[in-house]
Amino acid sequence: MADIHPTAIIEDGATIGAGVRIGPYCVIGSQVTLGDNVELKSHVALAGDTTIGAGTAIFPFASVGHQAQDLKFRGEAATLTIGEGCIIREGVTINPGTEGGGLSTTIGNNCAFLANSHVGHDSHLGDRVILSNNVMIAGHVTVGSNVIFGGGSAVIQFTRIGDNAFVGGMAGLENDLIPFGMVTGNRANLGGLNLIGLKRANFPREQIHALRAAYKALFESNEGTLRTRAEAIAETTQDQPLVKKVTDFILEEEDRRFCTPA
Repeated sequence: MADIHPTAIIEDGATIGAGVRIGPYCVIGSQVTLGDNVELKSHVALAGDTTIGAGTAIFPFASVGHQAQDLKFRGEAATLTIGEGCIIREGVTINPGTEGGGLSTTIGNNCAFLANSHVGHDSHLGDRVILSNNVMIAGHVTVGSNVIFGGGSAVIQFTRIGDNAFVGGMAGLENDLIPFGMVTGNRANLGGLNLIGLKRANFPREQIHALRAAYKALFESNEGTLRTRAEAIAETTQDQPLVKKVTDFILEEEDRRFCTPA
């Protein structure tokens, strides 16, 4: 049912789905589960209580599911779950959870992790997230769906990033990024809306226009605080789903710091 190279090492207890292909010199831990049609190219190291979704491809020298890079980690049981149809390229590292963050790291479907990118412990990524080369996602980060990270960008611990956002190459993000937002620079400043991403996602033109108007009201006004402006906009735009996603993101938690224009 699976095509396994004779040099691969698979510990007793590992679960291997139908149609799996495991290339030379891969090492698979005893708690690992590989869904149907997963492909490990070669020299892949999988460890811990790690589940890889169907159709995911992992390239040489990726290290997935090994002990979290957290000095407080004391060997507690934690999980890593990666969705279906993901691409994990050379040298990628993805860590499981820790006791201090809920004991789990989760990755959605159809994500792409390009060479030498990293996802830290207790982080949660949605569907269709793209990490370009050398992107660094710290622990406890929450990323929505359809988010793109440019090469060499970095995200600090406990940051939230909303759906359809774009993080420019080499950006250093240390504050929450609103849905559909676009940031550049180190430290990163909000540079506007991810209009290209909005158009590629085929959002209706009228919804994009409403979002642009709300963006101006949120970030180009000096009246009140960002939170009070978001509250005022939320009261009058309940029929605008893109605007509502942004205001909900801002109002979801108090005492958050947000990425704003320079």
